[in-house]
Amino acid sequence: MKIALIAHDKKKDEMVALSKKFEKLLSKHELFATGTTGLQIQEATDLSVYRFKSGPLGGDQQIGARVSEGEVDMIIFLRDPLTAQPHEPDVTALIRLSDVYEIPLATNKSTAMLLFKELENLAEI
Repeated sequence: MKIALIAHDKKKDEMVALSKKFEKLLSKHELFATGTTGLQIQEATDLSVYRFKSGPLGGDQQIGARVSEGEVDMIIFLRDPLTAQPHEPDVTALIRLSDVYEIPLATNKSTAMLLFKELENLAEI
């Protein structure tokens, strides 16, 4: 699968922790991420991550374009709902595209863990 990983600043540590916890699983998939999130994942794991621009510089839109082209199968987007984001319209557009193209999207750690555990279950079949 092609999995996009995105995290707002206050959620990057959570994304890194998730990536470490599910590193073996994620290593079997093609990973994409916004710039800083991808860099932090690469620094903390042995995962290969294709990095787009950072979110505020268009990374969310780049991933959205991949969604519209059928090149993303799942999105883990750890959002910070308590901090205003200058690129909120881009975030909303990405969420809308995931709904339009029926791409599984997790916006918090608990949902991300459920999606990753389901991927593990599918791998066992």
